[in-house]
Amino acid sequence: MRLVVIGFGVVGQSFARLLLSRSADLYRLYGVNPRIVACIDSGGYAVSATGLDLQRLLNAKKLSGTVGAYDKENRKFDPLRLIEKVDAEMLLELTPTNLDNGEPGISNIIAAMKSGKHVITVNKGPLALAFPSLLELANYNNIKLRFSGTVGGGTPILEFAKRCLKGDSIISFQGILNGTTNYILSKMEEGLTFEDALNDAKYKGYAETVPFLDAIKDVNRRGITGVSLSDVRRAHKRGNAIKLIAICNNKQLDVKPTELSNVDPICVNGTLNAVTFSSEQSGEHTIIGQGAGGIPTASAVLRDLIDIRNTIFEQRENL
Repeated sequence: MRLVVIGFGVVGQSFARLLLSRSADLYRLYGVNPRIVACIDSGGYAVSATGLDLQRLLNAKKLSGTVGAYDKENRKFDPLRLIEKVDAEMLLELTPTNLDNGEPGISNIIAAMKSGKHVITVNKGPLALAFPSLLELANYNNIKLRFSGTVGGGTPILEFAKRCLKGDSIISFQGILNGTTNYILSKMEEGLTFEDALNDAKYKGYAETVPFLDAIKDVNRRGITGVSLSDVRRAHKRGNAIKLIAICNNKQLDVKPTELSNVDPICVNGTLNAVTFSSEQSGEHTIIGQGAGGIPTASAVLRDLIDIRNTIFEQRENL
């Protein structure tokens, strides 16, 4: 499967490393042989019809700050034209989140769809601002759009809800859906101020450069910037912890700092995510996993890639 990757930051580089370490297993276990045939970042691009040398690509990015140094040629380029013209089956849209207008993510995804490429994205902006129209365009062009990495990072929250609870009805859910904010709050429990914990999260690649971009605007939400170190300490004395909790009940979604008991199953620390689904027939189910960081998010991209491949083969067999 030939891939175009646009955006080669923490997640993109982690995905390349994942392919380097797991290529043999991927083919043996899932019958997939992903090859990155084009990689684009803000500084340039690299293209190879037979597949880019991933270690060489990573080295070029590390040494020069751009994949454009892969073949040592400085060329002007149009990312959208490259997306459209490169012969590939799939686009990985890994550019930074922009909740003002969703760009360049929206245009990248549209260009891929119009040229018949399946799309995997970890970019929240396009989905928050244009999800219905993007889904309609995907259906019109008969391509697959997947976005597991936008919800829970490496935790298969969407897959659990869609597949593991088939035949049941989800009544409500609550949990930690953002590993970045959970990491910050966990560091505050250790004594760091909000500012120091945020800077630490940025340094480790967990947080967006502009941290409020980790939230979506179309829900009732209150972030953690108002949580003080004294608030965290008071909760700790009561045997509790403050967590940013998403609660969905009666079709209303709220996200806000909430004081939880330390024995609550969703009261996890670090970059972990945890969600409890309440279902009509089988009761409560809690899923816990890594929610931030390059490798966990890259693993979600890989999971989506395998899912698209399997779906395509199943459809062909049913023809």
